[in-house]
Amino acid sequence: MSPQPQAAVGAPLSRVDGRLKVTGQAKYAADHEPDGVVHAVVVDSSAALGRITGIDTGSAEAQPGVLKVIHHRNAPKLPYGPNPGSLNLPGERLRVFQDDLVRFHGQPVAVVVASTLEAAQHASSLVEIDYDSERPTTDLTEAPAAGEPRTYARGDAEAALQSAPVRLEMTYRPARNHHNAMELHATVAQWDGDRLTLWDKTQWVQSPRDELAANFGIPAKNIRVISPFVGGAFGNAARAWPHITIAALAAREVGRPVKLVLTRRQLYFGVGYRPAYEYKVRLGSDRRGRLTAMTHELRAETSSYETFSERGVVSPGQMLYTTPNVSQAHRTVPLNVNTPTPMRGPGYSTAAFPIESAMDELAHELGIDPIELRRRNEPDNDQSSGRPFSTRRLRECYTVGAREFGWGSRNPRPRSTRDGDWLIGTGMATALYDTLRAPGQASVRLDADGTALIESSTSDMGPGTYTSMTQVAADALGLAVRNVTFRLGDTNMPTAPLHGGSLTMASVGSTVQDGCDKLRQQAIELAVGDEDSPLYGIDANDIVVRGGRLHLQDNPARGETYRQLLARNDRTHLEADGSWTPGQSRSSMYAYGAVFAEVGVDARLGLVRVRRMLGVFDAGRIISPKLADSQAIGAMTGGIGMALLEHTVTDHRDGRIVNANLADYLVPVNADVTELKAIYVDGRDDEADPLGVKGLGEVVLVGVAPAIANAVFHATGRRVRDLPITAEALI
Repeated sequence: MSPQPQAAVGAPLSRVDGRLKVTGQAKYAADHEPDGVVHAVVVDSSAALGRITGIDTGSAEAQPGVLKVIHHRNAPKLPYGPNPGSLNLPGERLRVFQDDLVRFHGQPVAVVVASTLEAAQHASSLVEIDYDSERPTTDLTEAPAAGEPRTYARGDAEAALQSAPVRLEMTYRPARNHHNAMELHATVAQWDGDRLTLWDKTQWVQSPRDELAANFGIPAKNIRVISPFVGGAFGNAARAWPHITIAALAAREVGRPVKLVLTRRQLYFGVGYRPAYEYKVRLGSDRRGRLTAMTHELRAETSSYETFSERGVVSPGQMLYTTPNVSQAHRTVPLNVNTPTPMRGPGYSTAAFPIESAMDELAHELGIDPIELRRRNEPDNDQSSGRPFSTRRLRECYTVGAREFGWGSRNPRPRSTRDGDWLIGTGMATALYDTLRAPGQASVRLDADGTALIESSTSDMGPGTYTSMTQVAADALGLAVRNVTFRLGDTNMPTAPLHGGSLTMASVGSTVQDGCDKLRQQAIELAVGDEDSPLYGIDANDIVVRGGRLHLQDNPARGETYRQLLARNDRTHLEADGSWTPGQSRSSMYAYGAVFAEVGVDARLGLVRVRRMLGVFDAGRIISPKLADSQAIGAMTGGIGMALLEHTVTDHRDGRIVNANLADYLVPVNADVTELKAIYVDGRDDEADPLGVKGLGEVVLVGVAPAIANAVFHATGRRVRDLPITAEALI
């Protein structure tokens, strides 16, 4: 088959849904207003551990407009059947209003339903709840771990450490981070008999559908979840959280559609977070910087009722550098907190901070350039499995990054460069994230007017799924982008995998291409079999489609449009179903990157400012350069927050999150973001998927925090091993 011409893929297109968003026409979950909708407000526990001993709802129920106050004493018992999907974890998921137990501060203990939001908010403040409270355990550094650790070993790390000419031992503590997307979590639930429609903020419409089917004991086919637009999520809208069940329960109890929107404060204990870690690293090397041994001892917070254990936090230590002797022990520490969840670059971004900081500490100890140290430890294959890499252009990332950033002009001595009162430092770090893929489905329809509609139940929380899928479909069908419409976010559409883990482009994109290829071939076969077509009798492999016109590849004048072909054959449309399932790979598949940062640190005040940053990434084929830059710049901004600003503060006396708001939980703003730039090295990964992509949205955050931390050390000569790096740590 002749290669299909490409026009859209690789072009810097603006978002096809951009106009809807900037004009306010895009409807998010809370924008839906079914007839008769009423409002629900969740009442949160003020205790962190104990039992509810009394509930007084009289004052709340007496308020005008209040329809019902639901709590564990009057709520119906729900089946809460098994649901291994929806990202549920080992343990027992929180069952709302089913018992009197309190497991964490902020746990939902009641919900007020009223005709207006204001009435529900006021009434919720009047619900009085008494507790038999105990002192909670919320401090990771003091609580014991649970069960056996998750371990990994190769070689004899202890013996190798003892014999290593150079040995270092460090403990790093990255703080808990919260996602803080612009859109609040919201759900609108409407029952029609035993059928439920849900408008929800979610990264995976199948997740709330399956969770509610299990919780209410009804068939999944009776539930429709709609989520066409998501205003950011970064991972915390992947799982179905308790408020979704509360909204559906409230709607069933009052017999009206119910809208429930979590407040910004409630996001800090209602929908998960990146957990805090205590990460101890010991490494050994020879005098030339070649690693001989590395040990990793991790302690991570989780809730007392579920066990959250990040897969990706152990992978970098196993395979990133050539290290013959490695041992790992990953322990989870149950606390009286709500359950963590993946956050952008999950696991990998956490592990990158201690590992890449430790490599920088080793480079300083030995007087070796940090890039050269990494080059000396660059493996020929995946050290954890022995498998070859599908592609690994990390050396090229180092070379390009060093050249473009001006790394060669750097004075390696810490505290050697000043700009007035500012100490100037530069640092770098390696990034990686595994190439995830999953089966998907899509439907494709080409109408007689020459326009196409593609549907798949995937999501778009910000990376630009609408646009990138439109680009893939436009090229596969040979249509202009303006003649292609892609729709998503509805369980009535063909099934798609979770929108997360950087797997959407590979998985859904390959599915869309498959369906569009099939439909294009249908049209070609219709033409070559039609005696009235100028392409009659031509070998189908010699025909391509461009601009909505089928023509002979070597003779563009010989052909016809889709519209002419379908009209002559009395066809209103053509249809095809696309699907793709990744095969078993014999290779190790990852995206890689090298991140460079320059910081200024006020010598008197200890304030840190990122002056510029560069990321060079090996992410396979780049479908949409403008979207890629958006992802990279956004991730670098998030990494600035992780490194310098973001930190959840808990009062360990009562388990309360002290800074559960955007005034006290600091996130980067425009003043924190200066010169950010991303470069993508050329190269497809055709072993990963038909599109040759490796995923971009996660890897672009992974190395940012350690690059900044290493730059802070270079500027000040002071190594800070806790995140975020605060002025107090540098004064």
